[in-house]
Amino acid sequence: MRIVPDPILRQKAKKLGKIPTNMKKLVLDMVDTMNDERGVGLAANQIGSLQKVAVIQTPDMEEALVLINPEIVEQEGEREVEEGCLSIPGYRGLVKRSVKVRARALGLDGKVVRIKADELLAQALEHEIDHLNGILYIDRLVSPGDLWKIPPVGEKGGEEEEQEHGDEDHDAVVSHQNEEADGHIGEAASSDDSGSLESAGVVAQDRGDAAG
Repeated sequence: MRIVPDPILRQKAKKLGKIPTNMKKLVLDMVDTMNDERGVGLAANQIGSLQKVAVIQTPDMEEALVLINPEIVEQEGEREVEEGCLSIPGYRGLVKRSVKVRARALGLDGKVVRIKADELLAQALEHEIDHLNGILYIDRLVSPGDLWKIPPVGEKGGEEEEQEHGDEDHDAVVSHQNEEADGHIGEAASSDDSGSLESAGVVAQDRGDAAG
């Protein structure tokens, strides 16, 4: 897992013109990593690949959603929601996200996937597509003070399971269409990795001192 301030997290992923034969292996590695870390989603650059690929699996999904060349095509509304990231362990923050989104991508079979989502899935889509554009959730904080440290699991006040995104349910519609495309939320037991963010110039509050 690549951790801030690893420079690859600030690089834009490359759109794929053709799905390579080894894509299934990359996707399986990503899903395994996401599940091992008990995350909700993962972008390829978080494991060192600059291919424009993400995977998402919210708690009510039976299997992971594979997104190649994903893009947000429509956003509706705005809300403030708490968020974390596997690449920024030991922290959470309050960010601005859309209420609803429509997204488009390719599936592993090369067919177009169209997604209508709200709540957690919408949040996860925006979070992972941000990753692929070199954007981190700390860039979308409501205010600079809306970032706080969280105790590691097992300590008083620690999270039982720190998901990469929020913890809400979602309502989504995913459609697979028979057409070829023309191009493409946390952590269970992290230590206090405060040096990584501080070295990147980000200052966080202790959880008990965070506003709200």
